[in-house]
Amino acid sequence: MKNDVSSVLKYGCPEPFEVAAEMLHKLRFHTDSWDLVEDLKAGHPAIVVIDARSPETYMLGHIPGAISFPHREMTEESVATLDPDKVYVVYCDGIGCNASTKGAYKLAAFGFQAKELLGGLDWWRRDGHPVVNGPDAGNIREARERYVAITNQA
Repeated sequence: MKNDVSSVLKYGCPEPFEVAAEMLHKLRFHTDSWDLVEDLKAGHPAIVVIDARSPETYMLGHIPGAISFPHREMTEESVATLDPDKVYVVYCDGIGCNASTKGAYKLAAFGFQAKELLGGLDWWRRDGHPVVNGPDAGNIREARERYVAITNQA
């Protein structure tokens, strides 16, 4: 049986200028792992990565260079040491976790620029980027070298 009604078009289609405005809006609030890894590899000075999960989960694996700053610990006093000229990219486990949303919200409420990492650590790993274990932040270049060496041995 032929269906002449499109489920995709049932509610209409936005004009190109509307799509452009909406996509720009989304890009202003979020970044993805590929854009973030490029900035980390380049050592972009304006970008700081914040892991908004608990210290225990940070120890089990985090983005190289990320600092552990659980959203529950973000207060006016605790953010006072942050640089107001930086852009903070906040992440958590992934789409089933809202620690990054809460962390980005709190940072913005305290006057800091913040973006949320789409997909969190889950999508970071799925995209094949390295993860660091333990209390040290590490850095992307060293983690990438170890990751490549390990995968080449397999």
